[in-house]
Amino acid sequence: MLADNQTINKQIRLRIPKNFHQEPVISRLVSDYGLTINITAAILGANAVGDGWFDLDLQGTTAQIDTAINHLQEIELEIWDENSISNW
Repeated sequence: MLADNQTINKQIRLRIPKNFHQEPVISRLVSDYGLTINITAAILGANAVGDGWFDLDLQGTTAQIDTAINHLQEIELEIWDENSISNW
């Protein structure tokens, strides 16, 4: 069982559609939810045309990560985690 303040890592893949390109989605995960983010891979078309795909390593408490992922789901971004890694 994890302590509430124990830091964990969670890997996700996130699709950011072009209509979100002007929004600081990843930056808000840091500033609003207190996460440390490592971008391990990214695909973004030339001149930021089209969707962006980001492999992120999230570091924070379970509560911080769960709250941040809930936010991403609320704004209807596509998220894959290690449970759906075979779909990557």
